[in-house]
Amino acid sequence: MKRKIVRGGKVFILIYCTIGIALYYLQEKFIFHPVKLSSDYLFSFSSPFQELNIPINKTDTVSLIKFFPTTVVRKGVVLYFHGNKENILHYTKFVNSFTKNGYEVWMPDYPGFGKSTGEISEQKLYEQAYQIKRLADNSYHPDSIIIYGKSFGTGIASYLASNTMAKELILETPYSSIPDLFSCYAFMYPTSYMSIYKLPVVDYLKDVPFPITIFHGTADGVIPYRCAASLKKSLKSNDRFISIEGGSHNDLSRYDVYKKSLDSLLR
Repeated sequence: MKRKIVRGGKVFILIYCTIGIALYYLQEKFIFHPVKLSSDYLFSFSSPFQELNIPINKTDTVSLIKFFPTTVVRKGVVLYFHGNKENILHYTKFVNSFTKNGYEVWMPDYPGFGKSTGEISEQKLYEQAYQIKRLADNSYHPDSIIIYGKSFGTGIASYLASNTMAKELILETPYSSIPDLFSCYAFMYPTSYMSIYKLPVVDYLKDVPFPITIFHGTADGVIPYRCAASLKKSLKSNDRFISIEGGSHNDLSRYDVYKKSLDSLLR
């Protein structure tokens, strides 16, 4: 009996360590699901747009699409940091929510996504977001700039908002931090030590001096609601955490509470 227990313990430790090692070395594969585009790919959208390829250094470029409203008078610009899937093409269906309200939308791709080049890292994501914000500052006053993050992009948006000035920070389906999100799936591992990427949204929000609005669905199966609800403790008294009953990870734009609340913010 004792031998069986010892043998079972050894098997458990072996499995535990094997999974842990795989999680550590393959975590970028779990986090990022990019789709690259060739440099000569021709974008085509129903709304007016401009394509920019911004050189960062000898190896890195940022592919940025500017979407324009059809109205003559433009209220400002939304810096839109998208999720961890595919590239800009996957997220253009959300652009109309902003352009119909008179806002430009500037949407960059991360390194290795779409036409953007270079190796991805947390520091690069921060630095490139800051470069885009500096470009926006050349055209718009901070009171006309909205920083928007969706899913993975909420970490980048929160960092940027904590280090600059803008009108509003809007987060759609955020997480508290990457280690905390990992712990929702692999609670038996020391995720705070294992995670290469941190993106501590919960900490960044404490340093954002302007209004914050958060949208999260109660039925989100990708970033569980409980992993976002902890952000409430980082919000100011005039910030808003809007729970969308029954909303999942990719369908919040279908709900009236999201539509009406976003339109109100943009008006």
